[in-house]
Amino acid sequence: IAVREIAAGEGVGYGHRWTAERPARIGTVSIGYGDGYPRHAPNGTPVWVNGERAPLAGTVSMDMITVDLTGRDDVRVGDPVELWGPNLPVAEVAQHAGTIGYDLLAGMTSRLPRIYVNESAGMTR
Repeated sequence: IAVREIAAGEGVGYGHRWTAERPARIGTVSIGYGDGYPRHAPNGTPVWVNGERAPLAGTVSMDMITVDLTGRDDVRVGDPVELWGPNLPVAEVAQHAGTIGYDLLAGMTSRLPRIYVNESAGMTR
Protein backbone atom coordinates (compact mmCIF):
# COMPACT_ATOMS: atom_id res chain seq x y z
CA ILE A 1 0.00 0.00 0.00
CA ALA A 2 3.03 2.27 0.28
CA VAL A 3 6.73 2.51 -0.48
CA ARG A 4 8.78 5.25 1.11
CA GLU A 5 12.33 6.27 1.89
CA ILE A 6 13.39 6.72 5.51
CA ALA A 7 16.54 8.21 7.02
CA ALA A 8 19.11 6.37 9.12
CA GLY A 9 17.87 6.27 12.70
CA GLU A 10 14.15 6.25 11.81
CA GLY A 11 12.07 3.37 13.10
CA VAL A 12 9.10 1.42 11.77
CA GLY A 13 6.48 -0.81 13.35
CA TYR A 14 4.97 -0.77 16.83
CA GLY A 15 7.45 0.82 19.22
CA HIS A 16 9.92 1.34 16.36
CA ARG A 17 11.38 -2.09 17.06
CA TRP A 18 13.24 -1.90 13.77
CA THR A 19 15.50 1.09 13.24
CA ALA A 20 17.21 1.88 9.95
CA GLU A 21 20.98 1.67 10.30
CA ARG A 22 21.31 3.52 6.97
CA PRO A 23 18.89 5.28 4.63
CA ALA A 24 16.30 2.63 3.75
CA ARG A 25 13.38 1.96 1.43
CA ILE A 26 10.39 0.54 3.30
CA GLY A 27 7.33 -1.14 1.81
CA THR A 28 4.06 -1.38 3.70
CA VAL A 29 1.98 -4.46 2.89
CA SER A 30 -1.73 -4.64 3.74
CA ILE A 31 -1.72 -7.84 5.76
CA GLY A 32 -1.21 -8.37 9.46
CA TYR A 33 -2.01 -10.60 12.39
CA GLY A 34 -5.72 -9.77 11.97
CA ASP A 35 -5.52 -11.70 8.69
CA GLY A 36 -3.58 -14.59 10.19
CA TYR A 37 -0.01 -13.52 9.47
CA PRO A 38 2.07 -14.65 12.47
CA ARG A 39 2.24 -11.85 15.03
CA HIS A 40 5.55 -13.12 16.42
CA ALA A 41 7.36 -13.18 13.06
CA PRO A 42 10.63 -11.37 13.81
CA ASN A 43 12.64 -8.87 11.81
CA GLY A 44 14.23 -10.68 8.89
CA THR A 45 11.35 -13.08 8.22
CA PRO A 46 11.31 -13.26 4.41
CA VAL A 47 8.56 -12.33 1.97
CA TRP A 48 8.83 -12.67 -1.82
CA VAL A 49 8.58 -9.54 -3.96
CA ASN A 50 9.31 -9.32 -7.70
CA GLY A 51 11.40 -12.47 -7.83
CA GLU A 52 13.47 -11.86 -4.69
CA ARG A 53 13.27 -12.20 -0.95
CA ALA A 54 12.80 -9.12 1.19
CA PRO A 55 13.08 -9.12 5.01
CA LEU A 56 10.36 -8.10 7.42
CA ALA A 57 11.28 -4.86 9.20
CA GLY A 58 9.43 -4.03 12.40
CA THR A 59 6.71 -5.62 14.45
CA VAL A 60 3.75 -7.23 12.68
CA SER A 61 0.73 -4.95 13.11
CA MET A 62 -2.93 -5.95 13.09
CA ASP A 63 -3.46 -4.82 9.50
CA MET A 64 0.00 -4.40 8.00
CA ILE A 65 3.62 -5.46 7.85
CA THR A 66 6.65 -3.44 6.80
CA VAL A 67 9.39 -4.84 4.60
CA ASP A 68 12.93 -3.59 3.95
CA LEU A 69 13.20 -2.88 0.22
CA THR A 70 16.55 -1.10 0.36
CA GLY A 71 18.29 -1.48 -3.00
CA ARG A 72 15.06 -2.68 -4.63
CA ASP A 73 14.13 0.14 -6.99
CA ASP A 74 12.05 -2.35 -9.02
CA VAL A 75 9.31 -2.59 -6.38
CA ARG A 76 6.23 -0.39 -6.78
CA VAL A 77 2.94 0.02 -4.94
CA GLY A 78 0.60 -2.71 -6.17
CA ASP A 79 3.27 -5.32 -6.89
CA PRO A 80 2.30 -8.77 -5.57
CA VAL A 81 3.90 -9.91 -2.31
CA GLU A 82 4.07 -13.64 -1.59
CA LEU A 83 4.01 -14.37 2.15
CA TRP A 84 4.46 -18.10 1.54
CA GLY A 85 3.83 -20.23 -1.51
CA PRO A 86 5.70 -21.57 -4.54
CA ASN A 87 8.71 -19.30 -4.01
CA LEU A 88 8.78 -19.27 -0.22
CA PRO A 89 7.91 -22.47 1.69
CA VAL A 90 5.38 -22.05 4.50
CA ALA A 91 7.61 -24.21 6.73
CA GLU A 92 10.43 -21.67 6.40
CA VAL A 93 8.21 -18.74 7.37
CA ALA A 94 6.81 -20.81 10.24
CA GLN A 95 10.31 -21.58 11.49
CA HIS A 96 11.09 -17.86 11.64
CA ALA A 97 7.86 -17.34 13.62
CA GLY A 98 8.60 -20.22 16.00
CA THR A 99 5.72 -22.43 14.89
CA ILE A 100 4.78 -24.95 12.19
CA GLY A 101 3.38 -24.44 8.72
CA TYR A 102 0.01 -25.98 9.57
CA ASP A 103 -0.45 -23.33 12.27
CA LEU A 104 0.03 -20.57 9.69
CA LEU A 105 -2.34 -22.17 7.18
CA ALA A 106 -5.02 -22.85 9.80
CA GLY A 107 -4.70 -19.29 11.10
CA MET A 108 -5.65 -17.61 7.83
CA THR A 109 -8.81 -15.66 8.65
CA SER A 110 -11.99 -15.05 6.67
CA ARG A 111 -10.65 -11.57 5.82
CA LEU A 112 -8.54 -13.25 3.13
CA PRO A 113 -10.03 -14.17 -0.25
CA ARG A 114 -9.79 -17.83 -1.24
CA ILE A 115 -9.00 -19.13 -4.70
CA TYR A 116 -9.34 -22.87 -5.12
CA VAL A 117 -7.46 -24.44 -8.02
CA ASN A 118 -7.93 -27.97 -9.30
CA GLU A 119 -5.38 -28.19 -12.11
CA SER A 120 -6.25 -31.77 -13.03
CA ALA A 121 -9.87 -30.72 -13.67
CA GLY A 122 -8.84 -27.44 -15.31
CA MET A 123 -10.96 -25.56 -12.80
CA THR A 124 -10.57 -22.47 -10.63
CA ARG A 125 -13.23 -21.06 -8.30
